[in-house]
Amino acid sequence: MERIVCNPEILGGKPVVKGTRIAVYLILDLLSEGYSFEDIIKLYPHLTTEDIKACIRYAAKLCRAGEIETYGAASNA
Repeated sequence: MERIVCNPEILGGKPVVKGTRIAVYLILDLLSEGYSFEDIIKLYPHLTTEDIKACIRYAAKLCRAGEIETYGAASNA
């Protein structure tokens, strides 16, 4: 995960793409809204496909570790 870093002096320690102030959550939000990798790179030309993939891998790692909050969990599921 060398492409994703956390620094308390950048965005309050939220994970960002290394060398930027672009938060992982921003990239994930864009993807969830239907933006393609190409769309995101047009918005942030200094990002690469590998940076975006690293954001997805980072989120997957957090999910596997169980370090996420659950939202809207169905009580009758």
